[in-house]
Amino acid sequence: MTPKRSAPGRPRPPTDSKGSGTRDAGKRHHRAKSAASFVPLTSLTEGTPDPTAAFDRIRTIYFSTTKRTIHADLAHAIELLKSLPSEEAREKTTVYMEGLAQMRREWARKDRA
Repeated sequence: MTPKRSAPGRPRPPTDSKGSGTRDAGKRHHRAKSAASFVPLTSLTEGTPDPTAAFDRIRTIYFSTTKRTIHADLAHAIELLKSLPSEEAREKTTVYMEGLAQMRREWARKDRA
């Protein structure tokens, strides 16, 4: 298979370092965006986690989240929050959940600007 050529007198479309055209860039963006909604299967299949372990995991997520991972981290934290057995256990995570939501809002606002 031979590479496609541009019409005479027309510039070639920009390429990335792998030599693919800009159409692939949109596909890569879509894949990255869909990967952001990733929730680890273990958080869904392990059953009811120990409330202390779930709290510690939410706290760890809060301190380790980045602009790139905020959507996946928030989804994971929500799944952990849903698995907590009591309202008292859920209330302990309020500060971290609100912090994650605030980070998501701030980073989304910067992206739109």
